[in-house]
Amino acid sequence: MAAYMRSVIILLSTERNALLRRGCDYTVESRRYVRGLRRTPVKVLFPDSNRETVAPPKGSQGRKEPKPAPPKAPGMKRTFSPPSAIMIPSHASVPASELSNITFSKDRIGGLRFETAFPGDKRLARVVSIARSRTFREHQGKILLEGKRLICDALEAGAHPQMVFFSRVEKLCELPLDKLKRATLVKVKFEEIKIWSELVAPQGVMAIFSRPDPEKMSFPKARPTVPLSLICDNIRDPGNMGTILRSAAAAGCRDVLLTKGCVDPWEPKVLRAAMGAHFRLPVHCSLDWKDIRARLPEHTSVHVADNYCGPASAEEEEVTEHRHAEVRGQPTGALKAGDYGWVSTRRGRGNPDHDESDSDSDSDDETAAGLQLPRVDALLYHEGWGRGPAALVVGGETHGLSLESVGLAAETGGRRLRIPMVPGVDSLNSAMAASILLFEGRRQMLDSVETSARKGKAERRLI
Repeated sequence: MAAYMRSVIILLSTERNALLRRGCDYTVESRRYVRGLRRTPVKVLFPDSNRETVAPPKGSQGRKEPKPAPPKAPGMKRTFSPPSAIMIPSHASVPASELSNITFSKDRIGGLRFETAFPGDKRLARVVSIARSRTFREHQGKILLEGKRLICDALEAGAHPQMVFFSRVEKLCELPLDKLKRATLVKVKFEEIKIWSELVAPQGVMAIFSRPDPEKMSFPKARPTVPLSLICDNIRDPGNMGTILRSAAAAGCRDVLLTKGCVDPWEPKVLRAAMGAHFRLPVHCSLDWKDIRARLPEHTSVHVADNYCGPASAEEEEVTEHRHAEVRGQPTGALKAGDYGWVSTRRGRGNPDHDESDSDSDSDDETAAGLQLPRVDALLYHEGWGRGPAALVVGGETHGLSLESVGLAAETGGRRLRIPMVPGVDSLNSAMAASILLFEGRRQMLDSVETSARKGKAERRLI
């Protein structure tokens, strides 16, 4: 085989040298080892003055030549009809009556200029990397939103877009173009968005926004709210946090307050789980307990969610507490925080770079050994606790409630709200428990308002 290949190479080099020596007037001799190439005849175009008729090649009489495009005047823009040139879905944000008025050109759409990313453009990779890091998000004040629905909710709430990456012009037309005038629009390949997207089926549009300030955002004015605040204490799971925010928005909560031990609410996983709840109610994050007390209205009772699954009645609970005290040789009512499964033995932490570790250090146990738990009475979740302004504290599944939250509940006359469960079940998911308690609180508050209204009407009739 090697000898055969060597002979072929020598023969080809000999023929090449012969062709180079003969110049332009050369003739290729027909040989058995030379394969002829079948080429389609080339149509020659002459100037207008010397145009001649060239006979078409055989077999092409039935084909029609495409008509040349008319010359384009300098500075002229092409206006396409959306139904034929660029298909825009019926659910686009642009009104159907204005589709025919949108002018499309090579790098403009509806009066907005966009850029086309060249090969090797690292802007998308750079901004996505920044938005995925909590430290960079807080330092540079940027968040990442992906998908039409989330971006539209942010724009309606008054968030400020900085950069928008899209794969097709149709994707950009689905957004409110009048609110993207100050943003940098960049068209990238769908493969690049697919690389940096965390969705299973990327939608082809991503945006970088300035970190929203809940004090400056414009939430829906017609949003029916109840005097109920939600306090998240050490919620560290992104999925749970997003579900809790979504339930709080659906229940009509006044606001959501997050302690410093919680996961960042602007993390991409939290944003996806919340389904736009960030832009429907105020979410205040990284607060200490002094700030939380200052943000609560006057005469607000703070209640804590209890995940304890022991005896349900108050008498049985008193017996259980006495037994714990007798075993440890302590006087009744002097139980420590560690004796309760629903309270953490550590105080709230201010370090945002939290972890998911379940183990507590020895120093934390020694510090909590001398702490006494304030007295907070238990109450079933469906009993009357939502008659007036209230706040609900939900703790994380790993460490439970902090001592500060229990102390605040004791100071404001709050209760430990318990959801009865069948024996053998450890506890409910924190997001599920929060949803049950929030909607029960809403129901009680609405019933209280209706009862007050009926009493008022009855009194006016008597007068």
